[in-house]
Amino acid sequence: MSFALLTLVVLIGLLGPLLAAPASWRVPVVVGELLGGVLIGTTGLRLVDPTADDFQLLATIGFGLTMVIAGSHVPVRDKAVRAALVQGAFGAAVVGVAAAVIGTVIAVSFGTGHAVLYAVVIASSSAALVLPMLQSVGIGHASGTVIRLVAQIAIADVACIVALPLVIAPAQALWPAVGAVVIAVLAVALAFVLRWAGRRTDARARFHAYSERRRFALELRVSLLVLFAFAAVAQFASLSIMLAGFALGLVLASVGEPRRLARQLFGLTEGFFGPLFFVWLGASLDFRTVLAHPQMILLGVALGLGAALAHLAARLTGLPVVQSFAAAGQLGVPVAAVTLGLQTGILAPGEDGALIVGAAITIALAAWATGAIGRRGILEATRSSR
Repeated sequence: MSFALLTLVVLIGLLGPLLAAPASWRVPVVVGELLGGVLIGTTGLRLVDPTADDFQLLATIGFGLTMVIAGSHVPVRDKAVRAALVQGAFGAAVVGVAAAVIGTVIAVSFGTGHAVLYAVVIASSSAALVLPMLQSVGIGHASGTVIRLVAQIAIADVACIVALPLVIAPAQALWPAVGAVVIAVLAVALAFVLRWAGRRTDARARFHAYSERRRFALELRVSLLVLFAFAAVAQFASLSIMLAGFALGLVLASVGEPRRLARQLFGLTEGFFGPLFFVWLGASLDFRTVLAHPQMILLGVALGLGAALAHLAARLTGLPVVQSFAAAGQLGVPVAAVTLGLQTGILAPGEDGALIVGAAITIALAAWATGAIGRRGILEATRSSR
């Protein structure tokens, strides 16, 4: 990683706001950033090396911060959200059952023997992908059925991330399970501590005033300290940093995130680390390998369409069709499945590319769905104002 490559990455990241600029298009910002990454990465011109350690570290920080922002926007103190969590869990469970059936059919049809793996991938949702998409088209988490959508995506994402090592490498699944429990316990303990400190309004006010007066940004420093500590636990346990970031975001949402901290985190994430993460993610996708195995292209299409069909089952829980398709957007779990599958050698030649093709189909579907949700929101707002 050099300053020249950083310049290129930041420049390519501007493709996101550029495509999102026309209000009539309602294209989520992350779509342009992903496309830019594909252009300069493994599939395209290969101007950057997404496997470089320093590039991966910066992208991982961006992933963690993106999940902090996503988690902090979940209105966990709202009573409606508690009901939505139950509905979201029910929706994720229904999708999981449908994914098990579809995954089995696909595995038998293509003779791969990976029915359980396909089921986990098909059932997954990507909070880091879909939630920023929703935010970029102006959809708030507290609006109507979107609360249920956010809850379902978050629950499915966490469940599938935890389940993936159990499926691919059952003998190595103990530490990920322990790590997830440790992060959950630490997050709950931190929430209690912050709530206790929040009752001491005088001390909290003096702390904020001192930090602002001396320009120390202590709230941001402490937040990054906690994020990196949670991430260290996740890294040690071979877990995704998604859990660390989302857990911290939920803690901030539960105690009430200070506005100044919210602005600082937003600027740090959306100004640099978030776009860098999505550009890196696009650069990591390799669509070239699948071209050497035509059958795997069909497998990828089947996985993508299977994910859309499985998430459509959430319609049984009352989730609108368009939102069900938005929940199908997935990336983290398929990428992790490819990484773990290659490490353990369980994937057939070209099967890794098929998983990425399937993920790409769901990304395109989620981008269309979130754009439609945004357009529908504008129409409803216009009608209500008349």
